[in-house]
Parts: sequence; C-alpha cells; structure tokens
Amino acid sequence: MRLYAVLLFLHVLAAMLWVGGMFLMHFAVRPALAAALPPAQRLPLLGDILGRFFGWVTVLVLVVLATGLAMIVGIGAAAGAAAAGQNAFAEGMRLAHVSVHLMFVTGLAMTVIYAYIRLVPFARLRRALQAQQFSEAAGRLDAIRRLVATNLGLGVVTIGLATLGRAVL
Repeated sequence: MRLYAVLLFLHVLAAMLWVGGMFLMHFAVRPALAAALPPAQRLPLLGDILGRFFGWVTVLVLVVLATGLAMIVGIGAAAGAAAAGQNAFAEGMRLAHVSVHLMFVTGLAMTVIYAYIRLVPFARLRRALQAQQFSEAAGRLDAIRRLVATNLGLGVVTIGLATLGRAVL
C-alpha cells in the first residue's frame, strides 16, 4: 500500500499543478498582460510563457496518466487478477468505483484537448509570432484561451469526482 500512496500523491500533485497552472494563466497572467502591454510586446511574452508552461504540462500529463493507470493496475493485481489469468487493468477497472471511471474519461478528454492545443494552435501561434503576424497570433492565442478554459472546467469536474464522487455517485 505504500506504493499506492506514493502513486496517489504524485497523481494528485501533477493534477493540481496542471489545473492550477491553467487557472493562473487564464485568470491572472493573461488579463494582467493584456492590461499592461501592447500586442507587439504581450503576444511574444505570452508565447514564451505558454511554451514554458506547456513543457511542464507535458510532464504533468504523463505523470497523471502513468500514475492513474498504475493505481488501477495495482488494484487489479492486488485482487489476484494475474493468478486468475485476468488482465490486471480490466480487473482494476471492474473493481473501481464509478467515479474512477468518470475521472478516467475526463482525464483522457483533457489529455486529448491538451495534445491538440500543443500540436495545432500553439504551433500556429509560434509560427505567427516568428513572422511577426500579431493579428494572426492573437487569433491563435484566443483559440488556446478557449480550449484552456474548457480543460480548466473539465479539471474542476475531475477534482469534484475525485473528492466528492464516492459520496454523491
């Protein structure tokens, strides 16, 4: 059970940093920079901040996925799945509360949205900034903002499922 506790700690820590970072960017950094700097200064700075943040988010997403899967497999393995010739992941999911299933779905949705942000609008933002096409960059940044807002909402739902799920579902 010590390994499970370490996995749970890493899982919650990574999720907290990811969701908290989105909150900080969405409600503090972006509005403060919009109020303080003209687009020619603000957009490259936000592009740099997002590049650094997304580098960390990639690590955090991998930690959340790896630890979540490891905890589910651990539950299945502890239930004797391997000895019974069963798949430990499938057995862990079978034994998991419905809130875990819902967290799995919301977490996967968040991961897909993040991958899309990183691979499409963020790549386009960087290209626009390199070409100093600030109106194009602003449009890409707005697309990122909307997707981050969606992921932030999903993150809050996921935290609700983690903390309240067993009590209300």
